[in-house]
Amino acid sequence: MLNQIKNKLSYLALVAPVFAAESIDISPKGNFAQLGNITANSLVSGAISLVLLVVALVFFFILVLGGLRWIMSEGDQKAVEAARGQITNALIGLAIVFSAFAIIKLIEALFGINLFKLEFKPLY
Repeated sequence: MLNQIKNKLSYLALVAPVFAAESIDISPKGNFAQLGNITANSLVSGAISLVLLVVALVFFFILVLGGLRWIMSEGDQKAVEAARGQITNALIGLAIVFSAFAIIKLIEALFGINLFKLEFKPLY
């Protein structure tokens, strides 16, 4: 009985908290120093850039897959039409993404609002 209690106490010693002698500086340094400057504006602008990039890549790969489906259709008319529809939809999606990018750049040029950095510059 006494040995069981001693064994359980030895296990508790293994998980006992350890206190450091010095405080730890957790502020970012080096390449990560800019992490301290993150704001809601920078998160929104980063999200806008990321969404445009991801959506453009998705539509590009859909376009490539449509081309591969057309090549592998082996002359089957239904498969060719399905592949042609996929290519058409991918091109429409890419046009929408690039139009959104152009509208963002137009807003930047006309109003001085850079949605990719969310900074305001004077109009004069």
